[in-house]
Amino acid sequence: MSKTGTLQRSEYRLIIAAILLIVIFISPYFILGENAHIRVHDNLDSNLAWYKVLAGSNQMLGPVDSTIPQIINGKLQRGAFGTEFSGIVWLHVFFSPMVAYGLSQFITRIFAFLGMYLLLKKHFLTRNEWSWIRVGVSLAFALTPFWPSGMLSTLGMPLALWALLNIRTGERSWVNWLTLTLLPLYASIVLGFFFFVSAMGILWIVDFFRGKGWNLRFLWALIYFTLIFMVVEYRLVYSFLFMDEPNSRDEYFHARLSFLDALQLSLKNYVLGHTHVMSVHGMIILPVTLLALNIVLIKKQWKQERVFIFLHILNATLSIWYAFWFYKGWVPLTERFHFLDTFNFARYHFLRPMVIYVLFALSLKILWEYRTGWKQASIVFLAAQLVIVASFNEEFVYKKKPSFQQFFAEKQFENIKTYIGMPQEAYRVASIGLHPAIAQFNGFYTLDTYNNYYPLSYKYQFREIIAKELDKDQELREYFDEWGGRCYIFLDELGKHYMFKKTSKKEIKKMELNMEAFYKMGGRYIFSSLPIKNAGKKDLVLEETFDSPESAWKIYVYRVSIMHEM
Repeated sequence: MSKTGTLQRSEYRLIIAAILLIVIFISPYFILGENAHIRVHDNLDSNLAWYKVLAGSNQMLGPVDSTIPQIINGKLQRGAFGTEFSGIVWLHVFFSPMVAYGLSQFITRIFAFLGMYLLLKKHFLTRNEWSWIRVGVSLAFALTPFWPSGMLSTLGMPLALWALLNIRTGERSWVNWLTLTLLPLYASIVLGFFFFVSAMGILWIVDFFRGKGWNLRFLWALIYFTLIFMVVEYRLVYSFLFMDEPNSRDEYFHARLSFLDALQLSLKNYVLGHTHVMSVHGMIILPVTLLALNIVLIKKQWKQERVFIFLHILNATLSIWYAFWFYKGWVPLTERFHFLDTFNFARYHFLRPMVIYVLFALSLKILWEYRTGWKQASIVFLAAQLVIVASFNEEFVYKKKPSFQQFFAEKQFENIKTYIGMPQEAYRVASIGLHPAIAQFNGFYTLDTYNNYYPLSYKYQFREIIAKELDKDQELREYFDEWGGRCYIFLDELGKHYMFKKTSKKEIKKMELNMEAFYKMGGRYIFSSLPIKNAGKKDLVLEETFDSPESAWKIYVYRVSIMHEM
């Protein structure tokens, strides 16, 4: 058998091994089921409850102007829960939450691996002897702790880049177009691909000015890809173009950092990354890429490694752009152009995971070619990175957080529902010391919520309930008034802490809420994870305390006192 054939067989074995490792990595979701531990922030506290509420709302296919009755008195637009053309939504319709979550993880990580592998093999590391770099780096990329509901919004970028670069070089394969057609069904344009497509547009412009002509096939591919996203995200497009009611995003304010603070944030992002696009590159990848850069500079291989040099510059530029988007020097422009506040242009840094891992692959190739003994060092670096990303498995990272079952506490909230004894649509509740997503997941109609946007008029109405508490705490006041995505019952005593488990000894002693405003909005019950010592003075009556061995919470159910009903 030829050497080429042997290398190809070896690469196939590596690919099979990588897929098996991905299966092992996601297996806790299926083995542990609802006892699995998963991310809370922007996951359990929001998206997983949204899917459950949407599935039970009868508004999955509702018109563009429909609302979700269960949330904020029916004021929440259907579009706030995303498009019905999103694959993850239907997983949560057909499967139980943890099965749907595990399947989504599997789909995302498999296509992340496939996309990075195809990209490296076709456009960056084409020689057969580099198979271990291609497969190993692709596996490491696929195991990064991406934001779950983002799906392929960032981890799908290598697959999209592979298809677009193929078209750019003149390849006429239907597979490229199929890739561009299907990717929008499992990704979001605002959570990644707007920034990717606009970056590809810049590449087309650069090609044009470098004398490569119009390349109409490449241009049409970009337009086609964008149009598919527009069709998939038609609710978002409609709300942007035709809905003129002010919403909570209209008061979002981002330009607050001083120059030095922005500079510091640039460095932090460059080394550590961002919670929604964690590339886990600081310990291994960053030193390796800088070492490879040093080798290139010593050997004066600027022209030979110009792509490598460009990716280094791009990586640093994206971190600087991210941080300086929050620089207060933007204020004059944001005051003149409102969309600069309502749309988060900082998210160009969502390109970084793809950039960093392609950079890592090229760095390993440079080290491998440098000297004889450096090949072994490259293998060690790759193995170390694989160990690190594997250690970021959610079951390890969130072991001390409530499991899915403990978080949503379905049996406990079923007991609360039974105790109250009225149809859930007949009254409204709000939560203190725990996320309103828990009550929403369990079918309660809530006045509080966590959503990307909702009517500004409702925000003002809800603010009356917590006005005195916001007056006590400038940080909470700015957090609510200048963003407000978390429309929560904020208390000065608790700050921005929303998960007080049953083991907590904390008590609420000086709560000052406007219960008249709460009652007028339909509020009848408060679900608190902490005892409210001055409840009697604030027109609240402790009805009952609920506990369960399967729950992380001890729930104190307070009813608005009867005086309000007279």
